[in-house]
Amino acid sequence: MTQEIIIALDEGTTNAKAVAVQQDGRVLAKASRPLTIQTPQQGWVEQSGEQLLSASLSVLAEVFAAVDPGKVAGIAISNQRETTIGWYRASGKPIHAAITWQCSRSAPLCHQLHRDHCDEPIRASTGLPIAPLFSASKMRWLLDNLPHGQQLAEQGEICLGTIDSWLLWHLSGGSQFATDPSNASRTQLFNIHRGEWDPDMLAMFHIPRAALAQVQPTSSRFALTRGVPGIPDGVPILAMAGDSHAALFGHAQGRAGCVKATYGTGSSIMAPVAATGEQLPTLATTVAWHDGKTLTHALEGNIPHTGDAVAWMDECTGLSELPPDELARELARLPASVDSTLGVYFVPALTGLGAPWWNDQARGVICGLSRGVTRAHLVRAALEAITYQIADVLAAMAKHPDFQLEALMVDGGPTSNDWLMQYQADLLGCPVMRSDVAELSALGVAMLAQRTLLGDGPLPMAHGVHHDTFTPAPPRHIALQTCWREWQAAVQKSLPASAA
Repeated sequence: MTQEIIIALDEGTTNAKAVAVQQDGRVLAKASRPLTIQTPQQGWVEQSGEQLLSASLSVLAEVFAAVDPGKVAGIAISNQRETTIGWYRASGKPIHAAITWQCSRSAPLCHQLHRDHCDEPIRASTGLPIAPLFSASKMRWLLDNLPHGQQLAEQGEICLGTIDSWLLWHLSGGSQFATDPSNASRTQLFNIHRGEWDPDMLAMFHIPRAALAQVQPTSSRFALTRGVPGIPDGVPILAMAGDSHAALFGHAQGRAGCVKATYGTGSSIMAPVAATGEQLPTLATTVAWHDGKTLTHALEGNIPHTGDAVAWMDECTGLSELPPDELARELARLPASVDSTLGVYFVPALTGLGAPWWNDQARGVICGLSRGVTRAHLVRAALEAITYQIADVLAAMAKHPDFQLEALMVDGGPTSNDWLMQYQADLLGCPVMRSDVAELSALGVAMLAQRTLLGDGPLPMAHGVHHDTFTPAPPRHIALQTCWREWQAAVQKSLPASAA
């Protein structure tokens, strides 16, 4: 490469971040903007599409200003997945707020699909269980709640997409409406075997093909920038990927046995598997990425409330009033200050349960309270809940014939908590390897962009990824199995009577 810098945008749920990554994986510059979330009704979660766009363009412009633009080879985009937005082709204006991946407003449609026995055909085509998490039912809601929405979509006057396509549209001056297989595979409209939009799924959800993006390989030239303040015209967008997929690629480029867990607002656990393996009813089979030559698949479990559950507990216990640095220290100190939770378990089903339970009617439970329970025990219970939920997903994955677990590769903000990482390793009985790159999704998608430029062969950016290892203590692993069983009993209390 004559140009040695990739500027990677990581548009998440709570922050939009951009980093300039040198050819060898070193981060040269970075910028971040916070994002807000709205909850207009119980179970509804949405974000302003204009704010997502403004924050993303701002951090990109800030990073461009910090480097030599002549050395920038291209832009790469990683994004929060399943979050869905619609906009008018003529103006680029959104038709509604972006409906986030956490939102359960489309649960009634999902319940109807269950009653209509659509589970098997949907899973066979898309690899996904029926759940409000995925984009198709959100798209249906958008059209149903826009006057003449279906007609406008059929006429191609409306774009329905995930956040990558929304950002690409505006970065390209409205000239390109595209997505990649990793994002398309999360919509529940994409056939993961054929690698294309599925006519049967489009018919089932009544989504017009004219309203959907073109699907290109994850590593490919999507468009050139045009007309964006602070960003030079003509910069190629070289890769787009869902943030969890980008993180998996960043950790180990898909090596077998290297299972990835991203700890954030929610968590995604992803393991590379053979595309033809057995599909499991409690997990998703998804497209990991398309590197320009090969479509790679993965097994995945999604958990809606992990870091979000700790944030909720922080608010309830007053810790959220602390400055960020002091809060982080308390979240490491408090759980270590007590020997256990005194039998308290927190099941954070704040908008339902994700994998492997998939029950949007479940509601949060704190059980086992006694007079001796303090704030430290409650905070510890919230942190332990992260580890138990991840263990539940890995136990479900172990039923897949192609699944291997040699190490859990972890990333995301909560992984900076050493106590949490050691507890996770002891619970699982396998090494937990924490990336020392705070922006791993950004680095992963930058590596996918480097693949576009270099084709086959080693990726120089891979040298920029290092891990800290947390080794399990066998006696503690055995002891924690009892706690895990008690956690699973607590989960049953969160389920509606018909499912428990």
